[in-house]
Amino acid sequence: MKILFLGDIVGRSGRTAVIEGIGPLRAQLGLDFVVVNGENATSGAGLSPAHARQLLESGVDCLTLGDHAFDQKDMLTFIEQDSRIVRPLNFAKAAPGRGFRIYNAPGGRKVLVMQVLGQVFMKRPFDDPFSAVEQVIKSHPLGATVQAVILDVHAEATSEKMALGHWCDGGVSLVVGTHTHVPTGDAMILPKGTAYQTDAGMCGDYHSVIGMDKAEPMRRFITGMSKGRFTPADGAATLSGVVIETDDRTGLTKNVAMLRHGGVLAQTHAD
Repeated sequence: MKILFLGDIVGRSGRTAVIEGIGPLRAQLGLDFVVVNGENATSGAGLSPAHARQLLESGVDCLTLGDHAFDQKDMLTFIEQDSRIVRPLNFAKAAPGRGFRIYNAPGGRKVLVMQVLGQVFMKRPFDDPFSAVEQVIKSHPLGATVQAVILDVHAEATSEKMALGHWCDGGVSLVVGTHTHVPTGDAMILPKGTAYQTDAGMCGDYHSVIGMDKAEPMRRFITGMSKGRFTPADGAATLSGVVIETDDRTGLTKNVAMLRHGGVLAQTHAD
């Protein structure tokens, strides 16, 4: 099975690039399933129901969220209405929605998508991500009840993401980091067959400060004072992520490749 994961969508520029690019990428790469992190898609903070619908209608199969999952308050109810949206497993226990979902893929295959939040350097004390993931892996064995498992690790610390990658090795198809908005160059297959990349990067304008218009972040760094809110940069966006090809029998990964498409970053050709 061929699966694409794209990192955090940031603002209108990122949304437009995903909406316009998913169809051609599905055809070009022969994709069976597409997962996109959408937690900064609406004004750089959260995901609105209207924008979620647009992204899903464009050909995205599943949207993951993150620590800004419910910044757009309408998502509190909308996430219960659309099963194609996944919030973090270890978010507040009373949070609506679910931290993992199982989806149908072509040929009767099943894809499980889950997400956890890291604990290191995060502003809120989230529950232990390792034990949260362990429960899901044990109840849905890779290559048995599901043919692929995708884990989105939404975290600050590269060390925490790497630790989760090694800890999940052999039990999931892909462990990929989100949240820092900068693509890392370490896409690889771990010793037991799990694909890994520390951060997928973002779908947004890279002539920016992690997706935001440069002026306000630079003012705060230089003067220590703010003058207004951060606003997403609106230049041409790069789609950043990772493509994997899995073995349907085992669910493990045979091939992994980084993807950078459009915008200003050096392009890749994952085919």
